[in-house]
Amino acid sequence: MESHSYRTPLGRARGLGSAHEGVGRFIAERATSVALVPLCLWAVYAGLKLAPIGYAGATAFLESPFNAVMSVLLIGVSVSHMDMGMHVIIEDYVHKTTSKIALLLLSTAVCWVFGALGIVSVLKVALMSVGAH
Repeated sequence: MESHSYRTPLGRARGLGSAHEGVGRFIAERATSVALVPLCLWAVYAGLKLAPIGYAGATAFLESPFNAVMSVLLIGVSVSHMDMGMHVIIEDYVHKTTSKIALLLLSTAVCWVFGALGIVSVLKVALMSVGAH
């Protein structure tokens, strides 16, 4: 027996669309992109300044609260932006549900681990000499 649907195409499509998170994700992606512009400019400046002065100069550079905060912000915003971008790529190009879920979880875990490692490393260097002076 043949099943006929008397619903219109719009009626059949309702409920299958947006989860109402697209605008928030879109704005977050653009906000992190905009935030990365001055942070990357600062990173280029820092890299040029640090290149000739070696490890001791780099640790002294990161002892400045401004430079430590800028480093932590750069790592945090970069990792967040990367996580959002990887989610979009995985959602768009991986069609098998189990693979998609596994890759989304792995991607998020990798971003969190590397973000935490980077931030802890910067804070360790920045706070290394707090009691030394």
